[in-house]
Amino acid sequence: MIIEQIKENVTFDGVTSYFEHDSEVTKTTMKFSTFVPGNRTVKNAIIWLSGLTCTEDNFITKAGAQRFLKDSNTMIICPDTSPRGLDLPCEHESYDFGSGAGFYLNATAEGYKDHYKMYDYISKDIIHILKDNFGINQFSIMGHSMGGHGALVFGLREAQLFKSVSAFSPLVNPTKCPWGQKAFKGYFEDGASALGAQYDATELTMSGKIRDDLILIDQGLGDEFLDEQLLTENYVTACKKVGQKVKVNYRKGYDHSYFYISTFIEEHISFHLNALEG
Repeated sequence: MIIEQIKENVTFDGVTSYFEHDSEVTKTTMKFSTFVPGNRTVKNAIIWLSGLTCTEDNFITKAGAQRFLKDSNTMIICPDTSPRGLDLPCEHESYDFGSGAGFYLNATAEGYKDHYKMYDYISKDIIHILKDNFGINQFSIMGHSMGGHGALVFGLREAQLFKSVSAFSPLVNPTKCPWGQKAFKGYFEDGASALGAQYDATELTMSGKIRDDLILIDQGLGDEFLDEQLLTENYVTACKKVGQKVKVNYRKGYDHSYFYISTFIEEHISFHLNALEG
């Protein structure tokens, strides 16, 4: 797949870069950012999935992950959160649906089904880009909020592909929260609940989609979305029922922001490096 570099900046003796490419999956131009450590043979990649309203820029500029990858054999890649440049019905009317809110699923509703295929975009396009353009052969995945939801879903449905999975403030049960219900109603033809369950970590776990390793979750107790949208304990309960190993770090006073993510990103990077580099 042909990718075009837009810009780069030297960062911690490595390079932070921005790229764009034409996607056959979304039928649009898509963008992503990367950090590649310098003076290393890079063999592994962590895929970061961002949350609502974010682009390829948020994590790479705010989280401070480069510092903790600079001496590793592992790069990080941060895709955009939805297709861009379209004008679909209701696509730009709210922050929690459409542009900037792809929810890492394959839509089936009219119009959206032709472009909003973020599940395939991550599991096909991004994986192929990493293999073909960066020589990567091992992958881990993590994300925040809507992206944390995506990371958990990919980690459960594609367990053999991803060596490890972690999430900050994830939507763990989107079929039961307002953000997820709105998105699924809009993206799926007739709001099909059966399709929604395929993109719900709690439902997937209860159906037997589990991993052999431990899943790491970080959750701020000062998060304004915890009780209504994130529903962390629903996932913890599901994991206990089926024997899925999960560790949830509850952080007193921390909210939903990148201030919180940047505080604990080192622990998540170390978690993934242990899985990828041993």
